[in-house]
Amino acid sequence: MKLFHVVSRGVDRRKIFLDKSDYYRFIHDLFEFNDLAPALNIHYSFGKIMKSSDLRGRYLGEKREPRKLLVRVHAFCLMPNHYHLLLSPVAENGITSFMRKLNAGYAKYFNEKNEREGTLFQGRFKSVPIATQAHLNHILYYIHCNALDLFAPEWRNRERKKSPKGLMQLLDSYRWSSHGDYMGVKNFPSVTQRHFFLEYFEGSTGYSNSMEDWLKDFDFKREYEKAGGKKRWNIFLEDQN
Repeated sequence: MKLFHVVSRGVDRRKIFLDKSDYYRFIHDLFEFNDLAPALNIHYSFGKIMKSSDLRGRYLGEKREPRKLLVRVHAFCLMPNHYHLLLSPVAENGITSFMRKLNAGYAKYFNEKNEREGTLFQGRFKSVPIATQAHLNHILYYIHCNALDLFAPEWRNRERKKSPKGLMQLLDSYRWSSHGDYMGVKNFPSVTQRHFFLEYFEGSTGYSNSMEDWLKDFDFKREYEKAGGKKRWNIFLEDQN
């Protein structure tokens, strides 16, 4: 299985998520567009799920034929002006096809909602293959820990304003990632395919314990240099700006 860390950000680093409904919509699109078939009645199905005040554990989408996946979405984290995905292709050219559908579909929704025109995303998405064991060992942690930039940005410099347990509590409170589902809390379980990494970490408890250990020992530059050198290092440096 080939894994890729995919990042897409707003043009000129503009915000692509302005309120809670935007985050819901994008997560809905992560599910709906991951299909070889065209997305049908997307406005109708999204309106139905938005009638609920709590989407935890809800099936995203109307009753439908089983999806033929373009990709496996192993993990995601949404940030105000960009997002991270951990993907593996299922169909031929699956990642390119999925990302084209996802970004175009969300941009159409966002522009219509905000009465704007033009490009929403900055060029083509960036995709980094997970090519080493060191990279595989920490990529899931890194993607989920991006949420800490909103609450405790010092985490990247290993400053100890919060303990690893305190950082874990912040991650647990952030809805717009797959961290909760890996912790065993049903958040958006239909969106991700978690079997590979849950087996890798020996379940949710193993994931939780190893995440906390990683936060204790994390050294940003050391880890990403180990993960594959300057080319891969650059994509992560951008997250600090």
